Amino acid sequence: MKPKQILTFVLIVAAGVYFGINLVIQKAKTEINYNANEQMNKIEDNYETAANDPLKARVYTLDNGLKVYLTAYVDAPRVQTNIAVRAGSKNDPADATGLAHYLEHMLFKGTDVYGSLDFEKEAPMLDKIEALYEEYRTIDMDDTDNRERVWRQIDSISGEAAKFAIANEYDKMVSGLGAKGTNAYTSNEKTVYINDIPSNQIEKWLKLEAERFRYPVFRLFHTELEAVYEEKNRGLDNDGSKMFEALFDGLFPTHQYGQQTTIGTIEHLKNPSLTEIRKYFNKYYVPNNMAICMSGDLDYDETIILINKYWGTFERKDDPIFEVIQEAPIAAPVYSEVYGPEAERLFLGFRFEGANTEDAKMLTMVDMVLSNSAAGLIDLNLNQAQELIGGGCFPYVLEDYSMHGFYGSPKQGQTLEEVKDLLLAQIEEVKAGNFPDWLVGAIISDLKLNQLKKLESNSGRANEFIDAFTLGISWEDHQNEMEELGKVTKQEIIDFAREKYADNYIVVYKRNGEDKSVLKVTKPAITPVSVNREDQSEFLVSLLAEEVADIEPVFLDFENDIEKSNVGDVSLIYKENTENERFKLNYILDMGNDHDNRLKLAVDYLKYLGTSEMSPAAKEEEFYKLGCELSVNCSAEKIQVTLSGLSDNFNESVALFETILTGAIADEEALAELKMSILKKRTDAKLNKQVILWKAMGNYAKYGVNSSFMNILSEEELDNVSSTELLDLIHSLTSYEHRILYYGPDEMEAVVDKLTTLHTNNTELKAIPAKK
Repeated sequence: MKPKQILTFVLIVAAGVYFGINLVIQKAKTEINYNANEQMNKIEDNYETAANDPLKARVYTLDNGLKVYLTAYVDAPRVQTNIAVRAGSKNDPADATGLAHYLEHMLFKGTDVYGSLDFEKEAPMLDKIEALYEEYRTIDMDDTDNRERVWRQIDSISGEAAKFAIANEYDKMVSGLGAKGTNAYTSNEKTVYINDIPSNQIEKWLKLEAERFRYPVFRLFHTELEAVYEEKNRGLDNDGSKMFEALFDGLFPTHQYGQQTTIGTIEHLKNPSLTEIRKYFNKYYVPNNMAICMSGDLDYDETIILINKYWGTFERKDDPIFEVIQEAPIAAPVYSEVYGPEAERLFLGFRFEGANTEDAKMLTMVDMVLSNSAAGLIDLNLNQAQELIGGGCFPYVLEDYSMHGFYGSPKQGQTLEEVKDLLLAQIEEVKAGNFPDWLVGAIISDLKLNQLKKLESNSGRANEFIDAFTLGISWEDHQNEMEELGKVTKQEIIDFAREKYADNYIVVYKRNGEDKSVLKVTKPAITPVSVNREDQSEFLVSLLAEEVADIEPVFLDFENDIEKSNVGDVSLIYKENTENERFKLNYILDMGNDHDNRLKLAVDYLKYLGTSEMSPAAKEEEFYKLGCELSVNCSAEKIQVTLSGLSDNFNESVALFETILTGAIADEEALAELKMSILKKRTDAKLNKQVILWKAMGNYAKYGVNSSFMNILSEEELDNVSSTELLDLIHSLTSYEHRILYYGPDEMEAVVDKLTTLHTNNTELKAIPAKK
């Protein structure tokens, strides 16, 4: 669908009661094993399911309220593990924003059992540091002398306490288990901790995470401040972050969504409170407010028994209560401006009711009518017609409220106000019912196809659990969402748009220029600390020494696991999809822009072309009706055509693409607009620090003046290239040597037969030309 590039990051979690250390460990283990055995049968048999659930998920609730979501998916001997807490930046105290994010960082620092050489000696110093921070935050910001006096004490004692800290023990342990993708993030109302572990390490991982959340110790805090300050400064220096913050501030002038950012305010960051962080942990990191979500090569019964063994003794506490602030209606458009060095663009947003409401359901459908990356009104009327550069929209559904966001960038000579009017005009088209009747059914097919893709990975499956849990939606209702969307009619979409979309929107214009209001977080003087990097806690040594059953490696056998054939003179590499009815077909040419620097322009031009019997817009609509996605990409050394969709429509999808590839006709107006767009994007790229650093400078550092990044048409060459040249390149693409990759449910012989008929350029292929 569309990008939802707004995320904050952070990790965190916790809760509970541990089962001991050293001698206490043995007693606790005995109690835990007894409790686990006593409840074994009840736990493994007590779960919820949803009818027609493709994940065949089981949802358990332990006696202490901990939710557990499990789904078995054996694509590799690994398990995706997500631990979710239903708390984020909206739950921060109003006078201590950024606290949830701080806590996330601290959950990687260890406990009283690991991360320390001698916790008994370390603890009094940490208590003193906590008390000093409380004193520090009471001192007026203008009283620099007293603030510096207290800070020097914090810095000095922190240096002494650091001598007892063992650095990065959590990371060492999960790495020792063979974990990858270790991460965490904090957003508005959730904090999620992520690992991808080998399937034979489930018990050790559960043991480690239970210890991690039992009693986290906030050591090395003042050095962590430096990392958070840097995150804040990067956000203040990022035009996109500032735009999104301004949009949410306008949409939610009183609710925490708009008034409490995940990173927090500068004032609160400069006055952190370890005491408040501990209170937050004790309130929200409780089993009845958390979920363990796992997908992969697991046994349901064995896994839930182990989860109960290590997490079942965590103490249930009061359910956290969040009082939702009711926002007043937006009576008229609200405009704001953000300044920065990057290219001009805009955000626009409407506010709706939150998750599990009629608003959230209808918002999904309106959004797809407007922008589905193929046949939506914005896709065809604005992007395909090149009325602007890169417009679109996206739904952002949260628990208390939702937002429908729009974005767009102006082409050369166009104002942001004109971009806004173009986007709003597409909403008026929805209200007028100016979209085809077939589009609603095609949208449902598209959503189902996207769901199939999501469920083809353990991370996608685990994220489904996260969404249901953190948004407060039962698993059954979550699984029924597609069925409910399928009941929505065209008239209901029109009526909803007429009722909900008016002058009740927020606009953020991103202007090019100096941001004179920007402030930076000034970092206090932090003396570098000396930590123990080679020492190991007894917990780490014991955990990693525990033996587990070996996983028998399964290696890819190219002779037996992948089949090969030919379509004429074209080699075919085949792999059967035994999981669902989706196919993916690739044509690959080992030829790219380094062979002819007009190729990328030709490939981009193809997106805006039709045939003598089919307009460019009709082409996009036909692909969308078929539930098929087409992409043609050109890099320095490769051109890759990708078709994907439902197997039932394979023949029609391939035939449609082959017709376009061989029958595309010139569109001089589209080419002129494309050339202008390319020049505008080049100008915009010179203002984008990420492009400058990672693409321009990175490629120059690797390849010097011969960098492929520099191998582009000059402005004069771009101006002179003709439709005839580009069409010759397009029409001849598959006349060069290429290969075909197929992944799908059809048998190989059937695929060969179909492609022999459909893919006509399969003999007497030309050799790939040399690079220029």
